[in-house]
Amino acid sequence: MSTPIRRDAVENRAGILTAATAAIGHDPRASIDTIARGAGLSRRALYGHFDDRNAIVREVIAAGAARFNAIAAGIDDADSRVALARLASELWREAAHVQAAAALALDDAHLAETSAALAPLRRRIDQIVRRGQEAGELRTDLPAPTLSRLLEETGRTVVARVDAESSTAREIAVCAVLGIAGLSWTEARALLVLHPDLEMS
Repeated sequence: MSTPIRRDAVENRAGILTAATAAIGHDPRASIDTIARGAGLSRRALYGHFDDRNAIVREVIAAGAARFNAIAAGIDDADSRVALARLASELWREAAHVQAAAALALDDAHLAETSAALAPLRRRIDQIVRRGQEAGELRTDLPAPTLSRLLEETGRTVVARVDAESSTAREIAVCAVLGIAGLSWTEARALLVLHPDLEMS
């Protein structure tokens, strides 16, 4: 019979992951000491929950990817432009995880792991792009794989350059993605006016 996990242990582990997500979002090479301080624990206490820094990073990647992939799976708007806008808006709501994922994606040590974990999200973006190009809703001067990659890179750049606490951050993220997808800034704004939930969802 297994021993039940104490509530404070569960809370400490969750606190470590929250602190690690924030720290890695700021610096992909954040140290164990930085993460421990963010969680309000000693280095020794942290090692009581994780064997090493890589174990923490793997769990941060898994947690973020699970959230992103679930969001992507739930996007079902018939209009590809609205689908992309909603995806960007919903992902922005997970700003801390997005920032950590973006930072880790730029860290060669975890590039392959991050890429594999986010494969379902990438597939969903590709599906939306292909459908949008076939319907004439998105730009067709670029092959679907290239446009999908540019959308991903645009999202990552916005995360790295825009203050997540800004009241206009989500709108900037959505409009940047729509711009790369082929909409003018006035068309992007008009779409947001028609779907105000995209900025508040």
